[in-house]
Amino acid sequence: MGDGRENMKKTYRKLQEDVRKIKFPKIDVWENKYQDKKYFVRFSTSEFTCICPKTSLPDFAVIFVEYSPRKYCIELKSFKEYIGAYRGYGIFHEHVTNRILEDVVKSCKPRYAKVRGEFNVRGGISTTVEAEYKDEN
Repeated sequence: MGDGRENMKKTYRKLQEDVRKIKFPKIDVWENKYQDKKYFVRFSTSEFTCICPKTSLPDFAVIFVEYSPRKYCIELKSFKEYIGAYRGYGIFHEHVTNRILEDVVKSCKPRYAKVRGEFNVRGGISTTVEAEYKDEN
């Protein structure tokens, strides 16, 4: 009789291998009427949760997003729904941050974007992960 860890390890490995294939809700956008201007949009949420893939315990974080829009801006209600979808997934902090950045860039195609995840202390260690995108055009 096992303690359930073998099943958890299999699940965690599979989720980490397929992290770029997980289906999350789409981040909606709206048309930016100031495309000729270079400016920044910054927002954050303190309601982020996911599951630690090693322990299956919940992880909590503040997620910060900063971007410089071109043609599209992020619709914040859809972003809130997108963030809420992470609640049931076992995913590493580094993967969370990079995946959010990829999805932000895919949705609004900005000039620049940065995502920072400040994850709560676990076992005496806090984690901050930053991922950045710069359009070379």
